[in-house]
Amino acid sequence: MNSHILHGSESLCKLLRYLGEQTLDHPGNSVKEYQIATEVFGRPANFDPHSDSTVRVQAGRLRLKLGEFYNSEGAQDPVVVELPKGSYALSFHLRSAITQHPQSRSQDQLQIAQEPVQAAPRKSSGVAVLVLSLLLVAALGVIALLLMQTRMQTRTDPTNEQIPEAYQIFWKSFVSGSEEPWVIFSNGAFVGRPETGMRYFDSSHDASTPILDHYTGVGEVLAVHELDRVFAVLKKDIRVKRGTLFSLDDAKNNELIFVGSPAENLTLLEIPGTQQFVFQRVASGPRRGDLAVANVHPQADEPELFLGSPSSAPLTEDYAVIGLIHGIDPTHSVLILAGTTTLGTQAAVEYVCRQDSLKELLLRLSVSNAGELKPFEAVLRVKVVRGVPVKTDLVALRTETP
Repeated sequence: MNSHILHGSESLCKLLRYLGEQTLDHPGNSVKEYQIATEVFGRPANFDPHSDSTVRVQAGRLRLKLGEFYNSEGAQDPVVVELPKGSYALSFHLRSAITQHPQSRSQDQLQIAQEPVQAAPRKSSGVAVLVLSLLLVAALGVIALLLMQTRMQTRTDPTNEQIPEAYQIFWKSFVSGSEEPWVIFSNGAFVGRPETGMRYFDSSHDASTPILDHYTGVGEVLAVHELDRVFAVLKKDIRVKRGTLFSLDDAKNNELIFVGSPAENLTLLEIPGTQQFVFQRVASGPRRGDLAVANVHPQADEPELFLGSPSSAPLTEDYAVIGLIHGIDPTHSVLILAGTTTLGTQAAVEYVCRQDSLKELLLRLSVSNAGELKPFEAVLRVKVVRGVPVKTDLVALRTETP
């Protein structure tokens, strides 16, 4: 922050200090865009990251400034601080002992190349220039060839270093097959018209009413966008289909990612699902009819039901399930990402699409760098502010029993 690069940029210095403190004081926790906007840049409580890009713009500026710093003033610093793309958590790593500043290295090479020319007899200077010219042309050719090979490898090798390690481990089964995985998003059954009013289909009252099955929630839309972004990094396409058009034939021979709870993604009711954390309606009491995540085998200090905000109150808390299970064909994987509301679904997808939270999940699952990800089920508690999931915590976890 005392460097010439950041001198005078109070907002970037403030952002850098905040991210550094968050990363060091709360390792593994995901810093949300809403937190940064309200706590660093003084945005109001109704801040909407979808309409205000302040945080993303400032983070991009900080990322460029850090790169500029380590290419100039910080070229010899032993510790490198970076802000990886797709995350608001800083990373720290030691600079390689053999790393040398490009400018000083090229100056050394220039001095070495000049000494033989200066020491050579005057009559051989023309020959020396010719030889050096030929060597330069040959070197440029080799460099061009290596660059082409590197670019081709970057495009075709799914395990190259540009892909984050956490992505490679978690999404391995979904990118290793020859077919693109299916992403199936929920679209509940509605009746009525959007211009006059819509409601969920009720078989006891709406038996003869046409069903509108081409609507979904905001969370599902943003979730599909996040998945598309991650699979672009993984260099793998995805196939997207709404739940009502999905068939069991599709489910038998493909890797599947379900986005949305069984309450709206009815296809989930027809295939194997989670066994430890299941969605169910509350049968009695003041919360009767509300959708909850039932804890089939609660452990110490765990509730039997994970219940978000009441349906009669503003949504400030939600719960979501992440489940990796075997498909109808056990050789295929099914990933379930679902909340009791559309915002919980969005938070669940973001949790497995962000490097920092994904690292936390893999750590809790005790999956090493070379380890194999086994089936598991997890529950997330999601804090919601003005329709935006701003904080997500992993509150329960179960792994497959051999």
